[in-house]
Amino acid sequence: MTHISIDIRSLLSQRSNNWSQGTIISFPNSTTFDNSTTRWSTYDAPSYLAAISPANEADVAKTVRLASSHRIPFLATGGRHGYTTTLRDLQGGLAIDLSQLNSYSIDRAAGTLTVGGATTLGDFQDALYETGYMIQSPAVSCPGYVGVTVGSGVGRFTGLFGLVADALISARLVTADGRIIHVSRRQNADLFWGLRGAGANLGVVVSASYQAHKLVNQGQILNADLIFPANKSKEYFDVLHSFIGKMPAKLAIVSLIVFDPVAQAAQIVANWVYIGPREEGLRVMAPVLALNPPVTNIQVVPWNKLAPTAAGGADALICPKNSSHNTWWANLRRLPSSTFQASFDELNNFYKLYPEARGTTINAETFPNQAMAAVPDDDSAYPWRDALGYIQIGVVTESGNAAGDPAAEAGNSLARRLRDSWAATSGYPDLSVYVNYARGDEKLRQRYGSRKLPRLAALKKKWDPRNVFAYNNVLPMEYRG
Repeated sequence: MTHISIDIRSLLSQRSNNWSQGTIISFPNSTTFDNSTTRWSTYDAPSYLAAISPANEADVAKTVRLASSHRIPFLATGGRHGYTTTLRDLQGGLAIDLSQLNSYSIDRAAGTLTVGGATTLGDFQDALYETGYMIQSPAVSCPGYVGVTVGSGVGRFTGLFGLVADALISARLVTADGRIIHVSRRQNADLFWGLRGAGANLGVVVSASYQAHKLVNQGQILNADLIFPANKSKEYFDVLHSFIGKMPAKLAIVSLIVFDPVAQAAQIVANWVYIGPREEGLRVMAPVLALNPPVTNIQVVPWNKLAPTAAGGADALICPKNSSHNTWWANLRRLPSSTFQASFDELNNFYKLYPEARGTTINAETFPNQAMAAVPDDDSAYPWRDALGYIQIGVVTESGNAAGDPAAEAGNSLARRLRDSWAATSGYPDLSVYVNYARGDEKLRQRYGSRKLPRLAALKKKWDPRNVFAYNNVLPMEYRG
């Protein structure tokens, strides 16, 4: 546990702090504290001695100044969806819960969206759609939109619109010394560069503005949910591989390998999305539909209903908090069918050996990168604009991945082997991972890219010389490779 010499309860409760009306201070063993600190994932999570839920950005800045001046370690969170294991390094700290900063506003004439530091896609997607706009987004509706942004934000729209961070116009940010500053291409441009890819290391974003896009195809999207049994897995992965180098910008694919309790074996649950007319999308999907999946559900949905509809409504299953998510990811520039099939076979065997770990899944996201790759590499800190896919194993056991659980230990062993095999055939010279997907055990260059790290280290030294933003895949202040 981090040693704090000061009485944090007394410090936060002092009248001289002059907190705004609506700012809430809470402590362990209370419902308010639980509501302010409960995370999406309990795996290697941080712990806190106190929490503060500021009512406004001024109290966020005041909290950062107070904590920094008394050397109290803290973590500011929005959706609390982040799951990197580096967060476990904060034990017995202060939670700065941004959940009250969950507003949004839309400028219809300019086509811009402004959100608070904890606003989620689920908060604003209906209103944005009704205004005639859409925007790049994560695959699910529950992460904080700002939290997605500061890692850069991959998703189904990288072919058409680019990364979530590519839509960012400006942000209001609390610095390490507790100032509130404006960040954009014109103001504090160096910080704006680093914010898009490594922002969790550089400040607390209390609000952000984005450029939205006019609805494509009047906002109507073709969604196809397909299920393939084990005996069709090779054919499916061959079709997936056939899209390398010719993935349409409007197509996005998520392929899940999950346990089928009826067949008592692994199966593929696939979600294919086409951001365009139904007939055009069906022609693009023809190769996979020709495999005649035994379960097929094809429908057209409006953009704002895609996240809750896709993959059979997986959003509702994925988003609830307070579960153990033990995840291992890798980026892909290639889509090797043989590697996918080998991963399928290994997981299928794992299911047989460890029935108590049949909640374990593999998730392969295959997203087009045309718009993402069209942005110059030096435009932002994000280093992986050439990626075509992202693949993950999430180890889930009945014990909640408890220490000493043989199934959890076997799951970790499997995950390491699979991640190594994905890295070896990924098309990258080494393991690489989108930082919002990082487990936390990867080398710095594997998360941030060796060519970006010297500039990022200089930014860290300039904007956070005391390293108060120290727990989310922390950057060094010097980097020599």
